[in-house]
Amino acid sequence: MSSSAHQAQGSAAFHAAYDDVLALWPARTRRTTVPTPFGATHINTCGPVDGPPLLLLPGGRATSLSWYANAADLSRTFRVHAVDLIGDPGRSVPDPRRRPRTVADLNAWLDAVLDGLGAGTTALAGHSYGGWIALHYALHAPDRVRHLALLDPTQCFAGYRAGYLLHALPMLLRPTTRRIRAFLEWETGGVPLDASWLRLQEATAGFPTARPVTGPRPDAAALRSLRTRVLLLAAANSRTLDSPRVAARAAELLPDVETVVLPDVSHHALPYTNPAATNRRLLEFLGG
Repeated sequence: MSSSAHQAQGSAAFHAAYDDVLALWPARTRRTTVPTPFGATHINTCGPVDGPPLLLLPGGRATSLSWYANAADLSRTFRVHAVDLIGDPGRSVPDPRRRPRTVADLNAWLDAVLDGLGAGTTALAGHSYGGWIALHYALHAPDRVRHLALLDPTQCFAGYRAGYLLHALPMLLRPTTRRIRAFLEWETGGVPLDASWLRLQEATAGFPTARPVTGPRPDAAALRSLRTRVLLLAAANSRTLDSPRVAARAAELLPDVETVVLPDVSHHALPYTNPAATNRRLLEFLGG
């Protein structure tokens, strides 16, 4: 099989798996595309049209659909907008002439996303890498972020565990379905994963992606000046981060943070392990 044919087959498998997980979302979920300077951003939207906006950012390679266990509860109150990160697996289409390369680029991208949605302000939630993007954005545009929820955010308050990086490196360098499954089973500690969700994660192995924007942790002085209310949900069983260290550092740096360590939850499975507890915490914090 030629490389182009193999890539087309991988793309078809990915989109079929994407649709299977989308079927787990509320029935009236709307697919929208917002133009930005960095390409067309795909967003899955649900909830009352006149509800306050809530923007959801997924972890790396996880797609907007990683919020499948949260969307129904959150969308009873909020107009939920779950975003496929530009350049990541999903249905956003990056502009090959201008890809995000810096934190400033990501901030400009999210400015354009909110403008395209007609949202002057929003509640913002991010998981893992999406939490890193969300925190940087809140520092960039605090007047646009009413509340900020961070779900086991990486590279915000502490670095990765060394063991996590050792396990993740083969999958990141050369993703295959086998490596993705083995890695997720290791990090989640064997917690049963939804079959359609696992197929979607495996299907990202054949999805062409751009190099993600990376960078340092947010500046400590900037964090101390942040007046946005923050909810930090840490995964007690995370093999990615040292949860007590993350919680302590966040408490030291953020003026207004509420920290909850969720028991029996790993990093990658946080949004969909015991979602009732996660959703309750989010809604209490967001005012839903």
